Amino acid sequence: MKTGSALALAAVAVVAVAFGVYMVDFDVTDEGALPDVDVAVDGGELPEVDADVGSIETGTTTETVTVPDVDVDTQQAEVEVPTIDVNPPSDDS
Repeated sequence: MKTGSALALAAVAVVAVAFGVYMVDFDVTDEGALPDVDVAVDGGELPEVDADVGSIETGTTTETVTVPDVDVDTQQAEVEVPTIDVNPPSDDS
């Protein structure tokens, strides 16, 4: 993965986490309690495993292909675009 792609992916992840933290407001209204549980277990043993795995090789090659030559004419135009309003929950405390 190229450095620019990795940085972009990391930035998107940070923004997503920050957005999630910003948009959620938890207020504890009642203290909870864990149930009383008695658990008795005997030790176990993991199975022995032999694994043969294949290999994957990646790379590039240069090929000659026919591609279209496209010319695009552009102009300015007014269009309606969607908008979004983000309203985090109000802080009640």
